[in-house]
Amino acid sequence: MTFFGLHFQDIVFYALATILLLAGLRVITTRNPVYAALYLVLAFFTAAGIWLLLEAEFLAIALVLVYVGAVMVLFLFVVMMLDINLDKLREGFWNALPIALPVGGLMAVEMVMIVGVRNFGVDQVLAPPTRPADYSNTAELGRVLYSDYLLPFELASVVLLVAIVAAIALTLRDRKDSKSMDPAKQVRVRKEDRIRIVKMDAVVEQVADDVAPNDLQKNSGEAK
Repeated sequence: MTFFGLHFQDIVFYALATILLLAGLRVITTRNPVYAALYLVLAFFTAAGIWLLLEAEFLAIALVLVYVGAVMVLFLFVVMMLDINLDKLREGFWNALPIALPVGGLMAVEMVMIVGVRNFGVDQVLAPPTRPADYSNTAELGRVLYSDYLLPFELASVVLLVAIVAAIALTLRDRKDSKSMDPAKQVRVRKEDRIRIVKMDAVVEQVADDVAPNDLQKNSGEAK
């Protein structure tokens, strides 16, 4: 089935690619961080649709479940709970622009050189072959991942582990405003460190001699 000389899958791909580019552009240009996170959710959904066209069903479902269903929901909760001051975030934007523009332009040129027609054109990347009905995309992905790409997979897991440990170490740094207890100090504590008994002489109130006993009884009755 063709429309305007293009196959239906090509039309779907171009539509999803256009939405993906617009959503990615809005992620970095919108002023509200909540809107940026929602545009990122849209970008993930469209990327999952493109992966479905490439017959990578497992990756598409994992992208929707893991990133859209878990990571982005966490991002939205954090962004909405932090109550970020947007005016303060925009301070210094124009001062960093002279450095940001050349760096961004260089990254764009590198991406065009790598992800270009020369490496990812129609002649270079062929359409996925037709698979039988009992073909398992998950099993094939696992076979390739744990055989041909085992070393990069293990290196990526080590890098993620180091990032997690570093994030925990930065979060648990000693701060003056944090209230924490050291269990080792609690175990070594003694009763002399917690309580001190001070012996003091008793203080007895002296009654004046010129006060009559009847007045004392009257005052004590009023006090009762």
